Amino acid sequence: MTARKPTIVGGARGLRRALPLGHWPVQWPLDLDRRSFLGQSAALVGAALLPAEALAAPLHYDLKAVQIAPDTYAVYGTREYFSRANGGNIVNVAFVVTDDGVVVIDTGSSLLYGQTLKALVEATAKRPVARVYLTHHHPDHIFGSQAFDPATVATLPKVIANMKADGEMFAENMYRLVGDWMRGTELVAPGKALEESSERFGSHEFELIRMAGHTSSDLVILDKTTGVLFAGDIAFLDRAPTTPHADLDLWHKSLNQLENSSFTMLMPGHGPAEKGKRAVEQTNDYLNWLERTLKDAVHEGLTMNEAMAAPIPERLRGVALARDELGRSVAHLYAKYEEPFLPVVGDHS
Repeated sequence: MTARKPTIVGGARGLRRALPLGHWPVQWPLDLDRRSFLGQSAALVGAALLPAEALAAPLHYDLKAVQIAPDTYAVYGTREYFSRANGGNIVNVAFVVTDDGVVVIDTGSSLLYGQTLKALVEATAKRPVARVYLTHHHPDHIFGSQAFDPATVATLPKVIANMKADGEMFAENMYRLVGDWMRGTELVAPGKALEESSERFGSHEFELIRMAGHTSSDLVILDKTTGVLFAGDIAFLDRAPTTPHADLDLWHKSLNQLENSSFTMLMPGHGPAEKGKRAVEQTNDYLNWLERTLKDAVHEGLTMNEAMAAPIPERLRGVALARDELGRSVAHLYAKYEEPFLPVVGDHS
């Protein structure tokens, strides 16, 4: 008798839409596709490692609003990488309470995060959400927007294009990394492509600054009323920058623009909000060190594994995930620096 293999009910998209948080059904036999496998296998492995009481407990983000300026609140994420333990809650989001409603900056990594954030915003502000800005297309910043009215969600046209190009791949990867926290999460395109240079809500005027470098399109927002700059992932503080779509030359130009601009407080995409420009300076310093490290490794003929083992300078050792992000950055960027030194096959000139 031929053994039958275990497979999953429906595709990953169907599972996300149909099932409540905390449930991963298995039937025998059905077809197994890649996205089903990613979600199902991640959940089954996680289930094997967790005690029964943890599996029974509902998933919950413990989000807290911290006032950082008049009318302005931060919701801080952990300075970690994605995991089932943190549920993808690694990003900073913020909101500003105006007389015309609440302005939210970024929305977290999942539908559940977005729903929790929306409830926190409305309970804190006692007003509806008027605008949701997405600073760029990385998954920890965008997937919670599904919980908000799409007509209120706005970002730059290129960010929308990037979301459409990479969103499904991001969803797959997030399922693999955080599993059940992603239940029900789908990519929903923003309802508004920003062409304006500013928007006003109540007494708050928001300057919409177009930048690039962390990705090909990064939105930085300055509340001209309070002087708070929401930098997205153009600036990190006490957490190593991520580089999967980085152009370091453009990134430095954006940071130099911020260095020469005026604001009273900077809210980074990761790390604490602070007065002054320490986030700009530290991000620039880290990226300069990273670029020198990659170039030196290539000139010395090091392998990628050897480059990943480069020493972290003492001044950056207190930056969370500096070692981990060096490894990821080598994987992302090493080929770019190595390519000019590689011979062209068949070139005998």
